[in-house]
Amino acid sequence: MAGILVAVFWAILVSFLAVVLVRLAQTLRATTKLVADVTEQAVPLLADASDTVRSARTQLDKVDAIATDVQEVTSNASALSTTVASTFGGPLVKVAAFGYGVRRAIGRKSDPEPEPARRSVLVGRTVPSRGRKRNGRNPRGPKD
Repeated sequence: MAGILVAVFWAILVSFLAVVLVRLAQTLRATTKLVADVTEQAVPLLADASDTVRSARTQLDKVDAIATDVQEVTSNASALSTTVASTFGGPLVKVAAFGYGVRRAIGRKSDPEPEPARRSVLVGRTVPSRGRKRNGRNPRGPKD
């Protein structure tokens, strides 16, 4: 009887192990197929990524060259503006000041100097001339 029990136990155990091994084999087949599919798709993606990185490096080299040229142009423009300011700035200011002085001098000669406002003195008080404000108010009314 003990032999039959051991034989049944071994049969159940072998059946259980056979089912587990069949499932494990199916899982390994699915994993192999999945890895093969990923490899098929990953290789072209890696090639595209490599091309993109090469293109980006080329574009960055171009941008670097442009930035260097812009820096050189900026330096030249700064030097040019400094040269122009030092060459023409002083003389132009002097010419403008001279022109202003000439206009003022001509303006003073053509316009007679205004006479100072006359004030009348009445019993120790000064009476303002016409058109001036009295006590902070305009005698002619409010202005619009």
